[in-house]
Amino acid sequence: MLRVGLTGGLGSGKTTVAAVLRELGAHVVEADEMGRALMEPGHAVYSEIVRVFGSEVVSDDGRLNRAKLAEMAFRDGRLNELNAIVHPAVIETQRRWMEEVFAHDAKAVAIVESALIFEVERDARARGESEGVLSDWRNRFDRVIVVTAPDAVKIARYIDRVCAGKDDACRTAAESDARVRMSRQIPDAEKAARADFVIENAGDKAVLEARVAEVWNLLNAESASGFGNPGSLQFR
Repeated sequence: MLRVGLTGGLGSGKTTVAAVLRELGAHVVEADEMGRALMEPGHAVYSEIVRVFGSEVVSDDGRLNRAKLAEMAFRDGRLNELNAIVHPAVIETQRRWMEEVFAHDAKAVAIVESALIFEVERDARARGESEGVLSDWRNRFDRVIVVTAPDAVKIARYIDRVCAGKDDACRTAAESDARVRMSRQIPDAEKAARADFVIENAGDKAVLEARVAEVWNLLNAESASGFGNPGSLQFR
């Protein structure tokens, strides 16, 4: 079995890479999807967010007003407060998911797509946590893949995703939002230096798919052979 983290900054294309890996045979789950589920009414994460951020983040239908919550987190400097609530619960859900995958297939490659693998570690250490599952990504993953792209490409992708069919005002606001979000993320170069695999996604689909297939073959072979030597692969 092999536990793999797939990460990359906003607009890097990690979701595209995840889709290709899934087609090749990997078991893939999205951290964002887990987080969204845990933030629904009835979950402890939802209740804690409302307690900490107040009733103004609750919409008329009783669900979280995600736009308001994002504004408070990113614009008002409260992102660490939000992450401290959401991340532990999401990571525990990931752990249980991996256990289920490996119970059915001991040689599976289980991949968690998450934008914030290294940021979770950074923020935990900033809170003074020197031990535990959050303070070192190696507690959760055997390998990490980082997807990179030029910043200009990332921003353009984000704008296109958020503002499809909308006016220039949306694009201007989206660009500003993208830059704020990117400023909270660790730079690609720093992530790449710590990764086992780096996948450049500048826009050529054929090149991207070939690189993903190369990485998949290495991961699959390692898992099939019986993983047991952390650090044995360091392919950049």
